This record gives sequence, structure tokens and C-alpha cells, in this order.
Amino acid sequence: MERVISLAVGYLFGIFQTAYIYGRMNGIDIREHGSGNAGTTNALRVLGKKAGAVVFFADVAKTVLSVVVVRLIFAKSCGDMLPLLGMYAAAGAILGHNFPVQLGFKGGKGIACTAGLIVTLGPIVTGLELVTFLLIAVLTRYVSLGSIVVVIELVISIMVLGQQGYYGMSQVHLNEFYVVAALLAVMAIYRHRANIKRLLNGTEHKVFEKKSE
Repeated sequence: MERVISLAVGYLFGIFQTAYIYGRMNGIDIREHGSGNAGTTNALRVLGKKAGAVVFFADVAKTVLSVVVVRLIFAKSCGDMLPLLGMYAAAGAILGHNFPVQLGFKGGKGIACTAGLIVTLGPIVTGLELVTFLLIAVLTRYVSLGSIVVVIELVISIMVLGQQGYYGMSQVHLNEFYVVAALLAVMAIYRHRANIKRLLNGTEHKVFEKKSE
């Protein structure tokens, strides 16, 4: 039951679709422009840097808040598995962002929300994933490539840290923790399947590239 509640709390936070709301405030449906994705990168391309920043930080925040709320709810009754329940809350937020019920289940790809999950996993994971993403994004200007590498690295890093006792959970809960993280990574990669095809074909959009390119 704790897992279901955590997913539900996360989903309620996740359906606050920042990119869509920001687009409507500017007279457009962001899903009908650019890549058609209701997320940070498309908001950046279609509406500019300010929109990209607002959407990114709001989507990070909604995931962090969902995890915080779940931890507060279960702090006394489920203290030994709070990291796992936080993972479920983050998963719910990502699902709500990607498949918002009020928008016909057409949302984003969940990368900014995944960044929110990363923040809740501690400074080691946060620092590692941030450096990896920035290096790839700056060197290649492919946000999609950075995002894909980060979600894969995330699973590996939490497995290494988990086995070293970083999260303080039993092995049973750790295994479940890893599985949920792996499923989120698989979903993120699947949501980027069109980007992967363009990367392989050399036609993927680069961040800050001119529209004429």
C-alpha cells in the first residue's frame, strides 16, 4: 500500500505540466510546435531561454517535492525503506509528467523530472550525473545524448552506492530500488527512440543551433 500511495502522490505532482502551462500563457500549445514534446528542451527551442529555465526548474521541483512529501508521510512508519518509497514517488512524478491524464496522456520525456530524482539521491549521485550531462551537452550540443547517458549511469551509480550501504536499506529493498530505477531508465530511453534514430543518422537537433541549420 505504501508503494501505491507513493506513486499516487508523485503522479499528482507530475501532472502539473509546466511546459504546457507556460505555452498556454504565451498563446500556444507547446505540443503543437517544435518536437511536439512538452518538456524543457522543446520549451527552450520554441519559447526561449527563460521558458527553458522556468520549465526545467519547475519540473525538477515537482519531483523533489513529491519525494519530500512521501518521506514526511512515511518517516515514522517506514523509516527503513524511505529511499525506496522516494523512488516510487519520483517514478509517479515522471509518469505523471510523461502521461498527464488531463492532457490526454501526452506529456514530456521525463528528463527534468529525473533530474529531480537525482537530486533526492544525495550529493554524490547529483554531482556525478551533473558533470556527465554537462560534459556531453557542452561537447556535443546534443541534449538527448546527455540525457540518455545520464539515465544509464544513474542506474549503475545507485547500484554501486547501494551495495556499499549508502542508502541504508536491506538487500531486498535495494533490489527493488534498482529495478524501479532500471525501469525508469528503460522508459526514458524508449521515449528518446526518435532522438536515437536521428543521432545515428546524424540529423539530431543541437541545442542553440540556428533554425536555418
